[in-house]
Amino acid sequence: MEKVTLTINGMQIQVPSNYTVLEAAKEAGIDIPTLCFLKDINEVGACRVCLVEVEGAKSLQASCVLPVRDGMVVRTNTKNVRETVKTTVELILANHNRECLTCFRNGNCELQRLSEELGIEEVSFQGEKRVGTVDDLSHSIVRDSSKCILCGRCVNVCKKVQEIGILDFTNRGFNTEVAPAFGKSMADAPCIYCGQCIVACPVAALREKTDMERVWDAIEDPDTHVIVQTAPAVRAALGEVFGLPIGTRVTGKMVAALRRLGFDKVFDTNFAADLTIMEEGHELLDRIQNGGKLPMITSCSPGWIRYCEFYYPEFLDNLSTCKSPHQMMGAVLKSYYAEMNNIDPKKIFVVSIMPCTSKKTESAREEMNVNGLRDVDAVLTTRELGKMIKQARIKFLELPDEKFDEIFGKYTGAGVIFGATGGVMEAALRTVADVLTGEDLENIEYNAVRGVEEGIKEAELEIAGNKIRIAVAHGTANAAKVLDMVKAGEKDYHFIEIMGCSGGCVTGGGQPQVDAKTLMDVDVRVERAKALYEEDEIMEERKSHKNPMIKKIYDEFLGKPNSHKAHELLHTHYHKRDIYPTEDNCCNCSLEEAAACGCEK
Repeated sequence: MEKVTLTINGMQIQVPSNYTVLEAAKEAGIDIPTLCFLKDINEVGACRVCLVEVEGAKSLQASCVLPVRDGMVVRTNTKNVRETVKTTVELILANHNRECLTCFRNGNCELQRLSEELGIEEVSFQGEKRVGTVDDLSHSIVRDSSKCILCGRCVNVCKKVQEIGILDFTNRGFNTEVAPAFGKSMADAPCIYCGQCIVACPVAALREKTDMERVWDAIEDPDTHVIVQTAPAVRAALGEVFGLPIGTRVTGKMVAALRRLGFDKVFDTNFAADLTIMEEGHELLDRIQNGGKLPMITSCSPGWIRYCEFYYPEFLDNLSTCKSPHQMMGAVLKSYYAEMNNIDPKKIFVVSIMPCTSKKTESAREEMNVNGLRDVDAVLTTRELGKMIKQARIKFLELPDEKFDEIFGKYTGAGVIFGATGGVMEAALRTVADVLTGEDLENIEYNAVRGVEEGIKEAELEIAGNKIRIAVAHGTANAAKVLDMVKAGEKDYHFIEIMGCSGGCVTGGGQPQVDAKTLMDVDVRVERAKALYEEDEIMEERKSHKNPMIKKIYDEFLGKPNSHKAHELLHTHYHKRDIYPTEDNCCNCSLEEAAACGCEK
């Protein structure tokens, strides 16, 4: 790459010619503030916070969109720059809900941090404020327009990364806000609730709908047996809430914290991931051997499931009928576990700690119950768990490493890697290969399906004389590409893994937010996935069918994979959804109209 030489704050540096001034400054160790900037996603110069002086220019320039050029002289810290940026942020604050102490993002807000850095002690501008809208009608996402700064980060992550486009700028001028089309609630929009908009938001204009108080109430109730389960990706990110580096694995401390919060049992969703592989792997074999619907597509990502229901309903029959692991775990806890321990299943309250906001909506689906009992009663994100640990005044970093409770805390390395893109596929192949060959194969690392460099990964494997064609896609934009190729007859697969979020669950919408500056240097998807693969490597058993407790539950309760009882508890179905419902099946009114007439959205 050709390089150019420029001077920033009197320091001469050489950088690639395709850099922006913001990137050049960062490489030189010079910090330029940003607010709307999100690398490769939202580079629009809208907020005017990253302004710099350029010798020869008539006005200040937005560094995030300003290309470097040879001989350029830039100053980032002149009085004019400081005062202009400070005024810009004050103007943003003038129309912002500044109740920071009671805000969900208090202490972890990019606008709050920037205001402190700029030394803003009061806002000079007083005037009319936009009337805020709080949309909390969905199970997963709350939208609060009084906190929105119109940066566009959520809009573009939905358009460019997920390629769905649920959110956009609506109205004009002073009344501009970010919202779904037609004044719809997030509950009525064809949203998959992946939560990538929440992760992208620098403030609290978008956040998860919290279940923390319901969980606290359940823990306090002496007549309720409260069980918690943790998804594999949570252990790779929870430490970030307490200041640990991105990708630090905190499995043992997480378990210790959950016990101190007062849960009666602390189990691992990894056990249910192993169970999922048993069901899903045998379902795949049955479809291949008996002429079933192919390609079979994974069903453990609820964001992807909603995407399929809305946008590709013709592939619903291709979906595995398996519930996602945490839903399977809930069903098992309210049947097998309840019987084992002579507990009334109606008194069991199952809490799932998930990296995903869409899991909240999934747990509320009418299909996710057995005999009138919901599989999972409450879903908390990784962020919510971090808040609960802090509320309980638990010194997380000083906790000892503890182990999950038996028997549903026993898992294999295959269960752990579910949290990374390609992990479900690799886990399934480890079991399918052993079943087809009748051997305990030693070569179990399927590197062809690992990594995030490519949005779509493909491979053809030969196992026991069978050629199995597979594909892995992460993020719904890549899901669309794979499905379009299959529809067009360009690709022919046996098995496809699809995750709703780029990188898989490790970067789910419920994981800790990472500021835009850090994202310029660190690929969070890679760092968090490393933690899961590290845990996989140290496990005594790394194949789901080798989990002794999985063998026990089949011997004592389920019989065999895909049995009648297994289908009753562990499998489900999905249905086509209208992108924007008509008046025949929805009142079709706006959020404001719904509030006025009192109808149920």
